[in-house]
Amino acid sequence: MAANLTSGTRQSYDPGHGQRIMQGVSPDIVLLQELNYGTNGADALRSFVDDTFGSAFSYYREAGAQIPNGIVSRYPILEAGEWEDSEAPNRDFAWARIDIPGPIDLWAVSVHFLTASSSVRQAEARQLVERLRERVPEGDYLVIGGDFNTDSRTEPCISALSDVVVTSSPYPADRNGDTDTNAGRSKPYDWVLVDTDLDAHETAVVIGESSFANGLVADTRVYTPIAELSPALATDSGAEQMQHMGVVRDFLIPVDASPVDPTPGTAAVFLNEILANEPASVTASEFVEIVNLGASAADLGGWTLSDRVSVRHTFAAGTTLAPDAAIVVYGGATAVPPGASWAVAASTGRLELSNAGDTVTLKDASGATVDAMTYDATLSIDGVSMNRDPDATPGEPFALHTALAASDSSPGTRVDGSPF
Repeated sequence: MAANLTSGTRQSYDPGHGQRIMQGVSPDIVLLQELNYGTNGADALRSFVDDTFGSAFSYYREAGAQIPNGIVSRYPILEAGEWEDSEAPNRDFAWARIDIPGPIDLWAVSVHFLTASSSVRQAEARQLVERLRERVPEGDYLVIGGDFNTDSRTEPCISALSDVVVTSSPYPADRNGDTDTNAGRSKPYDWVLVDTDLDAHETAVVIGESSFANGLVADTRVYTPIAELSPALATDSGAEQMQHMGVVRDFLIPVDASPVDPTPGTAAVFLNEILANEPASVTASEFVEIVNLGASAADLGGWTLSDRVSVRHTFAAGTTLAPDAAIVVYGGATAVPPGASWAVAASTGRLELSNAGDTVTLKDASGATVDAMTYDATLSIDGVSMNRDPDATPGEPFALHTALAASDSSPGTRVDGSPF
């Protein structure tokens, strides 16, 4: 949860409105801005964390700041600190490395960009990206959250952050589908942004009997039934000087998650090519190419392909993928080339890949993520696929097929048309 939920005249949580909203949401990890409470001493802050989240929660709060950033976590904080924000005179970037369940740590960064101008926010984002590239291991998860003070979803600071996190839609929304987060609900001030690996594990936010597929903007003024957010009151988001809404996203992280490892003697299966924006609007032509570069065949029976919404294909029992081979899943049967043993149609009859951006996730029969890829609209060009660059190299980024070869796509073959 990203939470700049202070109220009253002291930029603090003392009045209790923001505290009640966070209690109602009950997040596992919250990225807080303007973390002032009581005397701001250790006892006062510990009391705030205990009362709001629970005595088992850990926290970190940057030192020496007028309106400090902080991080509260259900899981142990292994290390924490602050990185300088040279643009801001009264706060820095607060970060923590968190021991979430499973073998992969989560790096969480709480930010509060300035209102000064979009160019200043861009400079802040560039500083942050530089620090992240220096400190965060590529294999760990990353979340950046907080008050970005952005006027639009296309500000330069968001473009800068897209180098390390997924910034494309869909975005969290309130009960009425509104994604804006300032008090007047006209600007997207507040964000929870995660890297590609974590984004692949996103799931709906469920509170009581309510479900929010893309996350929740917690505005108590429009949330119904408000009892689901108890002890929050319907008036809390409209409190004096409450300038932001909380933003919530949920993730289900497999505890056995591990990167693709083409170890000799094993299968090494990964996503290699995706066509999301089908030619001539024939959605059956959408496809996902999966490659095995390991030394043994992979049993794909029960494996699934999903987008951000749902499972779109389940591989039939007995489906195998030989070493140095590819299998292509098309959106519909009419697109499968006649006699192509290397191609199948999506078991649901469609892939539904969004042209605006989506996440494609490949899971094995146990539900563990084998590989995942998140793209935005820049890789979704009409009739042109996106492909690993270099081709057939697990873990590498994707590029437009036309940047790698003369052809628009190469389903079932290498990017140059040669066989695997």
